[in-house]
Amino acid sequence: MGKKKLLAAAAVVSVSLLPLTACRSEPDPQQAAEDIAAALSALDLSQVPFDSDSGTSPDTELQDITAALSPLPDPAVTAGEVSKEDPATASVELDWTWDLPDTDDDFTYTTTLRLDRDEDADDDRWRGRWHPSLVHPVLADGHVLQLQTYGADRAEILGGDGQPLVTDRPVWRVGLDKSTLGLDALGASARALAAELGLDPEAYAAQVEANGPQAFVEAIVLRQDDENAGIEERIAGIPGAVALPTTRELAPTRTFARTLIGSVGEATAEVIEESDGELLPGSQVGLSGLQRQYDDQLRGTDGLAIMDVGPDGTPSPLHQVDPVAGEPVQLTLDARLQTLAEEVLAEEPSASAIVAVRPSTGEVLAAGNGPGSEGQQTALLGQYPAGSTLKIATSLAMLRGGATADTTVQCPAEVSVDGRRFGNASTYPPAFVGDIPLRQAFAQSCNTAFINAADEVSQQQLADAAADLGIGVEAPLGTDAFFGAVPAEADGTDHAASLIGQGQVLVSPLAMAVAAASVAAGERVSPVLVRTGGSTEGTDGGEDAEAPAASKLTAEEASVLQDMMRAVVTDGGGQVLLDLPGAPAGAKTGTAEFGNETPPRTHAWFAATQGDLAAVVFVEEGELGSTSGGPLMRAFLAGAAG
Repeated sequence: MGKKKLLAAAAVVSVSLLPLTACRSEPDPQQAAEDIAAALSALDLSQVPFDSDSGTSPDTELQDITAALSPLPDPAVTAGEVSKEDPATASVELDWTWDLPDTDDDFTYTTTLRLDRDEDADDDRWRGRWHPSLVHPVLADGHVLQLQTYGADRAEILGGDGQPLVTDRPVWRVGLDKSTLGLDALGASARALAAELGLDPEAYAAQVEANGPQAFVEAIVLRQDDENAGIEERIAGIPGAVALPTTRELAPTRTFARTLIGSVGEATAEVIEESDGELLPGSQVGLSGLQRQYDDQLRGTDGLAIMDVGPDGTPSPLHQVDPVAGEPVQLTLDARLQTLAEEVLAEEPSASAIVAVRPSTGEVLAAGNGPGSEGQQTALLGQYPAGSTLKIATSLAMLRGGATADTTVQCPAEVSVDGRRFGNASTYPPAFVGDIPLRQAFAQSCNTAFINAADEVSQQQLADAAADLGIGVEAPLGTDAFFGAVPAEADGTDHAASLIGQGQVLVSPLAMAVAAASVAAGERVSPVLVRTGGSTEGTDGGEDAEAPAASKLTAEEASVLQDMMRAVVTDGGGQVLLDLPGAPAGAKTGTAEFGNETPPRTHAWFAATQGDLAAVVFVEEGELGSTSGGPLMRAFLAGAAG
């Protein structure tokens, strides 16, 4: 081979070897910066290269710095364009955004990331240079970030007169301060305190054990009133037990509209998790009733601050969001009548309710539940057969068929429909058996006279008459309610039973109070309980429910019904109201059978009107409407007049 060919071959070999040494790619500082930004966004530096002079891993320091920001979500960190200062050093700005709950005022700032590279090392990747100022520009060694919250002023729930029903009232937070107790004493103290307070000792002991060693574990909140006077002395002998004075949003009394208004307390872990970042530990929230339903409006927005806390514990604010007070919710309740309703029912052992409505406006003035309801919302959500109170609607349907209050109707002792026998109450007066005016059939509550109307009044006509009085009609009450249900289709014995408020007919005390109010007003009344922030929230519909058909109730029809309800007071089962002071009262008694026992158990109803007030008394385990409901109604109306 010639010399020229050898040189050419050598050149080819040399060129072919170049990629093995000269084509190795250099590490990209931009990619390194973006990887570190992503790691900071996850608050996890364990998988990215960092150098530190502190002797502690950067990931550990990052966790220490940000631990007290919980439960804020992780930040969003983005890297800008890297500035390469020389082959071994570079820097880049990192933009930080912390999404703060319930505000658009996020915590944003910029820090500088410094990158280094050792070109001669086997691992010549770009590495971050750690310093606390990477997390926030003012942070020095030993400093951490801390989240502090400031509760917003919770708005009040107002009554119909605009005065607060629920407002700040002094209370005791009674519980155990674990920081003052040794482990050996915790269980005994917890059980002793629970027993003194009438709580479950084992449940409270478990609650105490589950909390941290420095925690104050609340057992109960008590009003600072005569009933709880001396609580500090009562628990003084229990190690670790304390009663801390503070305030809570409370109604005038412990029982005042308790089921309706609900309660306020510290947000639980579950509530915080479900809030999608809106709530933080320590937030006071509505836990039940209207306090919960209108919590967003009442609670307002908590304030918060991000603090730079030095080694000595001194905080310096870095970012602050002021709290925004909540907005009041106004109800139509009359505080005096609500209190009166609850006082009247205080000795009734059965579930019970009194609902009062102002006919001229539809305002619900009282929605009281008795202690026998055991926290259930009997007044608004109860679903019961109406019994003879539904004869108001049956009478309206009969009037529309051509009857008058003086029309003679037959009232036999018994009547049979498809083999089923219907009779009158055992206390029905014999003098009103036979042919009597419709007015007296209504006043004496003759079941058979109304069942005999089955051929003249169809089920659809009964349902229409009930709806024209407001039964089964959705209304913008402002909270959950059952407005009643009268089926439009029924035949045979079901139809006959419907005419006396049995069968498939169901109402709530609210629904019957609305019907009585509609008679008094001369037009269908649409009830309202929440004046601000209200919406239709009935159990048979909601905000998207179709608008009800217009009522066909006329003033002339209502006048006849008013006359018939007055006859109940002058001649029938409502004579307990005859000598009431004030405007003449009207009434309709009702007794509804339920269950399979012999004799059947009965609900007691008593509907009444007086002036611009309509009310219903309901007793779940009653006798007759006149005997169980009458005295309660008299006490309520007499108190209302006073």
